[in-house]
Amino acid sequence: MSTKCANCPLRNLSIFVPMSPDEVKFMESFKSGEMRVEAGTTLMLEGSNSPQLYTALDGMGLRYKSLESGDRQVINFVLPGDFIGLQAGVMRSMQHSVEASTPMTLCVFDRRSLWSLFRDHPERAYDLTWVAAVEEHILGESLAMVGHLNGIERISRAFVRLHDRAAATGMIEEGSMPLPYKQQDLADALGLSLVHTNKTLAKLRTEGIVTWSGGRLTIHDYNRICDIAGLDPGETPVRRPLI
Repeated sequence: MSTKCANCPLRNLSIFVPMSPDEVKFMESFKSGEMRVEAGTTLMLEGSNSPQLYTALDGMGLRYKSLESGDRQVINFVLPGDFIGLQAGVMRSMQHSVEASTPMTLCVFDRRSLWSLFRDHPERAYDLTWVAAVEEHILGESLAMVGHLNGIERISRAFVRLHDRAAATGMIEEGSMPLPYKQQDLADALGLSLVHTNKTLAKLRTEGIVTWSGGRLTIHDYNRICDIAGLDPGETPVRRPLI
């Protein structure tokens, strides 16, 4: 059965901005259903005009662009709470593809209702604008990483960011989080070769900082990896809206 917005397991997490009773009621009407997909399912296809928008309720995925060579460039990773398909809702077609990396549960929204959100619920519309601005910020940070950080700094920063997002959504179990991606996916996202990525991961593992094995990531020395990444281990995650 479809999860009621009032009972959403994500809504009460401290990382998300609380919703008012009226906002919860609106989201109940905005949500058209729920969908369960298997790993490997394409949720959004680059160039497509999808009639649906999604929020990841459970599971993980990735965003990527297809290249003329037939390869793909990973842009970012999808975690619970992420909104999927805003480009299709605003630009009429997706500029990248989205794929499920694990089984996923998705809240489904009818794209045709998007404009009623902007017309009748400006605070929720502002939340969508905030989501778009954060995606732009993430892409900017990724570009800065590629331009100014070396391999071990890029991988360390990516692991800290993923770990912090997972911790904020309750995905850390016994000190580790699911990370169901291939080394090639991480290499693509960070502008590194697969060989360099493999050697860097081996170095982090040998030094007892990080282990990534069997689809799970364990950070053994959080302060140390933050130091390598140039991040503050005491940084408080920014609260964000849940659509």
